[in-house]
This record gives sequence, C-alpha cells and structure tokens, in this order.
Amino acid sequence: MMNVSFRQLRAAIAVADQGSFTRAADSLHLTQSACSGLVRDLETGLGVRLFDRTTRRVALTDAGREFIAAARQSITDLDDAVDDVQALAARRRGRVTVAAPPLLAATVLPAVIRAFSHDNAAIQIVLQDVATDQIVSRVRDGSADLGVGTFDPAEDGVSLRVLATDRLRLFCPPDHPLARRKSISWAALRGETLIGLTRASDVRRLTEQALAGAGLPARPSYEVTQMATAVALVDAGAGLAALPAYALSYTKLFRVVSRPLSKPAVTRDISLLTAKERSLSPAAAAFANVLSDRLGSA
Repeated sequence: MMNVSFRQLRAAIAVADQGSFTRAADSLHLTQSACSGLVRDLETGLGVRLFDRTTRRVALTDAGREFIAAARQSITDLDDAVDDVQALAARRRGRVTVAAPPLLAATVLPAVIRAFSHDNAAIQIVLQDVATDQIVSRVRDGSADLGVGTFDPAEDGVSLRVLATDRLRLFCPPDHPLARRKSISWAALRGETLIGLTRASDVRRLTEQALAGAGLPARPSYEVTQMATAVALVDAGAGLAALPAYALSYTKLFRVVSRPLSKPAVTRDISLLTAKERSLSPAAAAFANVLSDRLGSA
C-alpha cells in the first residue's frame, strides 16, 4: 500500500477546485512545478490518472472524482482532529474528573473549582465524593484524573504530591468545659464520650495512636463513616470528635466549636494523587496547579 501525504491530497484538491495547476499552485503558495510534481507522484503511486489535462483545461476523471471526494473527507477529519487537540491544549474544551473524600469535597474543593472555572469556563469539572480506597482505584484505572486526600505512600501505580499538612482538632459543643481552652491535650479527653470514624479512615488510626500515647482507651462510644455525621453528633451533644482542621468550615452549620489538639500535635498530609504512567491532560494539569496554589496558601 502506497504512502499518501497530506501535501499531495491538498494539491490534488486545489487543482480540482481551481481547474488549473497554475491557480492551484498560487492558492497553496507553491510553484507550478512543485504542485504538478505532487499530483504526478500521487497519480503514479495510485496507478490511475486523476485529471485529464489539455492545453485549455484540467478536468477530473471518473476515478479522480471518487478519489477527491474521499480526500476531502480525510482532510476535513484531519483538520477537525487538529482543532480538537489545539482546543484541548489551549483549554478551550475538556473535562477534569476529581475524586476526594466527601467532607474535603464539600469544604475545600468548591473554592478551588470556582477559582479554576473563572479562567477556564469551557472546562467541565466532575467531582466524585467517595471513600479513600475508591479514590485510589479510580485514579489508577483512569476513571478519575486526580485524587485529593490522605493516602498510603506505598500505593502501587500512583504518585503523591503533598499539597498541605492538616492537624487534628477537637470538635465539641460551645458550652463544653474544654471549649474554654485554647489548646487541648489528648490526656484531657479522659472520661469523655468520643465519636470516632470507622477503621477504614486514616483519622481513626491517628486518633487511636494519640489516645494510646496518652494512656486512654481508644474505642469510641460512637462510630461513623462520614466526618459530617460526626460533626452532627457533636452538635446533638452526643460526644466529642477529633477531626481534621478542614472540617472547620462545615461546623458553620452547627453549634460546634473546634480547638487544636496537642501533646502530641497530630498531623497528616493532604496530597494530590495521579496515575504514574498516564500523562495529565492540559486541563487536568492546570486544575492541579490551582489546587496546589490554593491548598498551599490555606
């Protein structure tokens, strides 16, 4: 099978449109000999004459009419493909899928999405609020471009970039005695009713370690899956909860206050998760940059 170049196709289409090699060459900014050579090489490779040439005119043969129709479609498809890629590169179109834990998705990412969309209005943002293990699997299999949260650095097939460091804080009712303190040690939680997350959460592991270090039992009185539920239970007076600092903005809806936990201060990294062997689209890379800027300055 012969190799047909797009220069040959464009030359043949121009000759068909102009009915003249001279005018076709002018429209393509070529010399007449160069234009004639492209069409001649194309005909030789195809083994068929595309044009009948006389001293007075150039006309398509039957084979030429069929070939030019197909060539026009090929050029149109190529031009469309180039336009699409250039639009993606210039972020005039595209789609970014971000996976994050529900509370982080509700409290941190809306401001990031708003800032990104201000300069990239044509980009569609899909926000998936799912559990951490699902975030990792979705980034790994490509159903999400980016993941945000706290992850095990040993996860296979993904890369982590630390965006910010978060600190665990105590969430309690505003009339609770501990609410009067500026900072609360873990040991001060002795005898308190605690609300904890399930063992699937990294927060639960960190909380248990800190409580054990303070000589306190690590088993909470209440166990919930979502941080939002823990905040609601604190609001209802059911107990106290140690949660990440980013849960603060969610407490505006409840009668709940927050104080930093100390002795020890327990921190964890909020990271950006990407697939190791898959390049980010220009839109996803731009969103990652905005995310990094916003969380890095938070």
